[in-house]
Amino acid sequence: MGTMIQRYKLGEEDYRGEQFKDHPDDLKGNNDLLSLTRPDIIKAIHEEYLEAGADIVETNTFSGTTIAQADYNLEEVVYELNKKSAEIAREAAGAFTKKNPDKPRFVAGSMGPTNKTASISPEVTDPGYRAVTFDELAEAYKLQARGLMDGGADVLLVETIFDTLNAKAALFAIQELFEERGEEIPIMVSGTITDASGRTLSGQTVEAFLISVSHAPILSVGFNCALGAKQLQPYLQNLSDRSPFYISAYPNAGLPNEFGEYDEGPDEMGAQVEQYLEDGLVNILGGCCGTTPGHITKMAELAQNYEPRKINRQDAKSAKEMLV
Repeated sequence: MGTMIQRYKLGEEDYRGEQFKDHPDDLKGNNDLLSLTRPDIIKAIHEEYLEAGADIVETNTFSGTTIAQADYNLEEVVYELNKKSAEIAREAAGAFTKKNPDKPRFVAGSMGPTNKTASISPEVTDPGYRAVTFDELAEAYKLQARGLMDGGADVLLVETIFDTLNAKAALFAIQELFEERGEEIPIMVSGTITDASGRTLSGQTVEAFLISVSHAPILSVGFNCALGAKQLQPYLQNLSDRSPFYISAYPNAGLPNEFGEYDEGPDEMGAQVEQYLEDGLVNILGGCCGTTPGHITKMAELAQNYEPRKINRQDAKSAKEMLV
């Protein structure tokens, strides 16, 4: 989503729209806000990826929590922002499903990691300090999840996890919301291996990360962002060897260059991703930073030639029941 929004070269007025024309803070760069001020652009981006062959599109809500939106003093619009974002994606996905019922399209409600961590102190001189508590995270995630579900999300995606304690707060909040509503939808979980150490930013190995989230009734677990497809493969293999859940992977289009841009084209990235398919590592495949509709078209073409990763029959049955 961020990659595609950058192509529009939007200005401050696009982010403000009529609704926020008098807001005292600068809003440019708050991409989630575009669901309210430029819904036409967000819908067009969803449609480009659906046209490219995507089965699942993410809502434009990566920073859609009160914690993240506090940077712009926009905490009060968080519910509206999430609900509207899900509605936009739902409308686009629904139209493509209607055109081809044999290829249903789904909406994943994106729940990003927030800009504060529960496990690491931002103060070098005070290692015990935390900028946010578990309860504050849970409250923020619960409001986000409510908006996403009310807007029609099919799945909740807790993604780009660099601190598993943040993710556990999200999972706690989601399950509490499910109990209150008497309604459940599938949950996807996707962590981030930050560098060649093979650990998350909060220090967990692949195995530790998997164990930390295995208590929740999740549909899939996987990795996204930070690394390109080639760099991610050994950690994906490790996860696939141990996980009773479906596996997802949506890496970046390589590593960023000196300008922070991603240079791997669809063919180059596709060749690396095909190794995942040949080795039977994944059930859900996609792209993160730098990936365009062209990348998704290439992945969709490749995926048609392979069977998805096999998991234990009983585990698969339990996971599939969540979709009914």
